[in-house]
Amino acid sequence: MNKKGVKYILNWQVILGLILIALSGLVYYIHYLVFRDAHHIFIYLIGDIAFVFLEVLLVTLLIHRLLAYREKQGRLNKLNMVVGSFFYEVGTELLRQFSGGDKKAATLRSGLIFTDQMHRLDFLKMRTMIDRHDYDIAVNAEFLTGLKTFLLARRDFLLNLLGNPNLLEHESFTDLLWAVFHLTEELNYRLDLKHLSTRDSEHLGRDVLRAYRHLLREWVDYMAHLLKKYPYLFSLAVRMNPFDTQASVAIK
Repeated sequence: MNKKGVKYILNWQVILGLILIALSGLVYYIHYLVFRDAHHIFIYLIGDIAFVFLEVLLVTLLIHRLLAYREKQGRLNKLNMVVGSFFYEVGTELLRQFSGGDKKAATLRSGLIFTDQMHRLDFLKMRTMIDRHDYDIAVNAEFLTGLKTFLLARRDFLLNLLGNPNLLEHESFTDLLWAVFHLTEELNYRLDLKHLSTRDSEHLGRDVLRAYRHLLREWVDYMAHLLKKYPYLFSLAVRMNPFDTQASVAIK
């Protein structure tokens, strides 16, 4: 909006304010003409002015914040639909590939088994375990080639997600997308993954690790959301768990 438009709005608001003040004064004057009781008018006027400060406290600071929080939670719930599409299209298989390259993934497997009896504390323990895990990624040509093929096939999907402005509300998921997309671009620009220098392998290893950690954290949070809001989707996600060697989509 240009300066002229802002000035017009401010002028309109000032004029409206003056009109409302004038109308209020007129009504008080009529009240005085009818009842001839200025004492009564000032008692209620001062009482109303005193209540204004409490109204600001209640409406602006408390109710407004509560409504803003509920609105944000509603938006985040809708954004979890986007998060879900990411995991069904990219995330679950990417976790399978990352864990396949993690030499110490076995220590994660026993701690990343989900059940419908889990509570908030169980998910917090999973987050702690993920943060403390000693990652050991085998950055070799076979592992990187598989990642490159998988990620490049889904590059357009990732770009579409990154172009969604609503995802700015979900900062941690946005960080995950950037980490995965950055890894995709790093792999895309390397034509020969079989003859990488030591420093280049270490660099790619850090990129993989960054995406792996972000992905694990978001996956645990997403599973907690499904258990709470959509138990039937949680059931399917449990049967697709890449860390559960006994998992099977078909119910036995």
